[in-house]
This record gives sequence, C-alpha cells and structure tokens, in this order.
Amino acid sequence: MLTILSILLFLLSFIHFCLAVTLMGECLASALNIKKDENFNDKWLHTSVTVLIPAHNEEKVISQTLKTIIPQLKSTDNIIVIADNCTDCTVAVVENMGVKIIERQNDLLKGKGYALDFGVNYLRENPPDVVIFIDADCNVEQNAIAFLVKNTLMSKKPVQALYLMEKPMQPSGKDQISAFAFKVKNLVRPLGLYNLNQPCLLTGTGMAIRWEVLKTTNLASGEIVEDMKLGLDLAIASYPPIFCPSAHITGRLPQKEQAATTQRTRWEHGHLQTAINYVPLLIKESVKQRRFDLFILALDLAIPPLSLFVSFSIALTLISFLSLYYGIFFPFLVNAIASLLIFFGIFIAWVKFAREELTLTTLMKIPLYILWKIPLYFKFLFKRENQWIRTERDDI
Repeated sequence: MLTILSILLFLLSFIHFCLAVTLMGECLASALNIKKDENFNDKWLHTSVTVLIPAHNEEKVISQTLKTIIPQLKSTDNIIVIADNCTDCTVAVVENMGVKIIERQNDLLKGKGYALDFGVNYLRENPPDVVIFIDADCNVEQNAIAFLVKNTLMSKKPVQALYLMEKPMQPSGKDQISAFAFKVKNLVRPLGLYNLNQPCLLTGTGMAIRWEVLKTTNLASGEIVEDMKLGLDLAIASYPPIFCPSAHITGRLPQKEQAATTQRTRWEHGHLQTAINYVPLLIKESVKQRRFDLFILALDLAIPPLSLFVSFSIALTLISFLSLYYGIFFPFLVNAIASLLIFFGIFIAWVKFAREELTLTTLMKIPLYILWKIPLYFKFLFKRENQWIRTERDDI
C-alpha cells in the first residue's frame, strides 16, 4: 500500500511541477515587452464582416452593447442578433435600433452553442469573409473590430480579443480578487503565450474567425463552455487561435451573489470538464501531428482555475511534507518548488498588471476567496453543472 501511495505521490508531484512551470512561464513571458501589431495592409477595408450576437432575454443590456459596435463597422458590414428562446423585449429593443435580428425557439436544445450554430447556418446563403462573435452584455472598445479582422486576415487563424471584467462601483474584496483571477486567466496567461508565439484558448466573446474556417465547424452543442471547445477543435484541425491584446472587450461582474455564483460555477465546471476531455486528446494529437503548439495548449488547459490550483498546490505540499516521516524526500522538494513557482507567477502578474487597483492587503485575502470557492469545487465532484445557464443581468 505504501508503495502504491508513493507512486501516486510521485505522479501528482510531477504533474504539479509541470503545471507550475507552465503558469510561471506564462506570467513571466507576459511581463516582457508586448509584441506590436504588424503593419497591416488595407485588405481589411474590402473585407465583409458580420458580427453575431447570441441573446437570451438581454433587454437590459443589449442596446449598450450595440452602441459600442455599430460605430466601428463599415457600410459593407452587418450585425445579426440571434434572439434565442427570448421571452422579454429583446427583439423590440434590437429592432428599434435598426439591427437585424433572427429568432430561434427550441425548448429542447438550449444553450449558447445552439444559438451560434443557428446564426452561422443563417449566414450560409450569403457568407461574409469574417465572422466575429460578441456576447450581448459587453462593451466593445474603440477599434477592437478592426484589430480582430486585421489579425485574423494576416494570421489566417482564429483570433481572441482581450476580454476583461469591470468591477462593481463599490467592489468588495471578493470582487477585486475575482477580477484579478479573471485578469490572470484572460490577460496575463494569453499574453504570455502570445509573446512566446503560442496559441491560446478562446474565451467566449470577441472571437474572430474566417468564414472558410468557420463553415466546417459544428457549434450545435449544449456545452457550457462552447467557446473553449470550439477553440480546441479548431486547434486540432490546424487552426490554433491566437491572442489579440490590442482588441479590448469588457464585461461586467454580477453584483448579486447568486448571479456571481452561477457564473463562476458554469465557467469553472466547464473548464474542468473540458480539461478532462481534451488534455489527453491534445497530447495524443501533438504526438500524432508532431506539433509542439498542441502540447503547450494541453498544458495551458490542464492548469485548473487559480483558486483551485493554489488549494491543490498547498494541499499536495503538506501531504508530501508528511511523507518525510517515511523517508520519502523527493516529492516534498518538487512540490515545495512548484508552490513557490505558482506564488512567484501570481506575484509577477500582480506587480505588472494589478498593483494599482488591488492592494497587497487585499491580495493577501486570497485564502478567504478560496474558502468561498470550495463548495463550488465539491459540487463539481458530486453535482456537476452540465447545462448552460444564463447569468442574471444587473440593471444598468
């Protein structure tokens, strides 16, 4: 029994160390000088673009989103809103703004993936050159559309915008730490991969894909992180997504406790389930296709949500410390180094990207934030979220 436990501890320690090196490497690379966008030609001016916006009961927020997109489009571009099983006034709000809206009603097939597939199928008769996916509750910053289109044309790959969360007007410590964790996931780590010329994960909103690539994909699924799955499928098919730090899109952290919990549960359960399904597949395909980028993507995907990763790191280090009693020294050394790498990476991310908005005192409250998240992770083990649930919107 002791031998089996020792082998398991060695294996977990090895995985811990590999993921810690990956996280630290991404954080360290993000602190380098950001690569500048290439000097683009004017080809994009003659490119037709359609922005697809899936919307399920978004009457409170969609007009603000559209106001940030419309001024950025050329006369040859289009916006199409997909009203998916709407029971509110979303359709009327969109029509009053003069924007094209198509309606989908299906009580059996629910989820953002089905809505996006409905929109893509609508485009097949007269497809654009580039499709950009934007969520209905976002602010699309100036020139974001142009940067996305230019980058996908130049790279011939799917492109992911920088998607961050605005904090509430009077954020709690939990809100601040949550926003920081989101920034590490959606800015720091993708930026590090970008600086290392490696692919990134798709994060849902602000995704630009050329039609010739998109037309071959299948979006119709009830996956709760359909964007992540899409990006991984495209990567395996030789179209790995790349990050575009110049295109900025912001969402809003829910102010209501229940809404915040629902959102985090969907994101993190979806991430963990996708990692379980795709990490082995990515490693297999990296060997089969002889592609190092797929291996890097597998390592990036395998890193758990930040609070879970920190919890796992501390627990494994303590367990390996207890193993010293049995004369097993190596796992403790490996886990101690891995834990230091994780905390060093988080510290780099804080110094470079969050020091002005997140005090060190607040940062030290991360253990309390982790305690708040523990029930969410136990729920993954015993009552896993497997259906897409829309986050309740705040009034704006």
